[in-house]
Amino acid sequence: LDGFSRIPKLMERAEELGQKAIGLTDHGVMYGALQFYKEARKHGIKPIIGIEAYVAQSSRHDRTPEAKSPYHMTLLAKNETGYRNLLALSTKAHLEGYYYKPRMDKEILELHHEGIIALSGCATSETSRYLLDGRFDEAVKAAQYYKQLFGDFYIEIMDAGIAEFEQLRRDQIR
Repeated sequence: LDGFSRIPKLMERAEELGQKAIGLTDHGVMYGALQFYKEARKHGIKPIIGIEAYVAQSSRHDRTPEAKSPYHMTLLAKNETGYRNLLALSTKAHLEGYYYKPRMDKEILELHHEGIIALSGCATSETSRYLLDGRFDEAVKAAQYYKQLFGDFYIEIMDAGIAEFEQLRRDQIR
């Protein structure tokens, strides 16, 4: 519930502000994608469909206590192939990887990566957790893996006045 916006009102406001595009990335699901797409088009705004994915630290099949803390990663569809792959990832995360949250893993990301733009994610992402733990080389290795997999991979830098984010911003710029 990061945003908790009502889609019609969100689109009205985006149109008022002259936004040309807007994205939606529900946590672990794509429940709002269809309504979001239709409303954006109705207002002449380019919809960017995505998901804030939960990525298992090891396997989506892992049910150990450590598996309760998946990484976050933002995935955006850049075309119809990407949209269909997001649907497949979300479905498999629910049917095969659900453990407190619908989790995907690197195995299914490798099967369904085409047409997707990936963002490193927030402070609970794989790269961010490594940086917060002082494991810079592992953070770089993870970022390189996702860059090779998706091609379009970008590091998220946030400044929300949270101390962890300030540390991450400094580490990621380094």
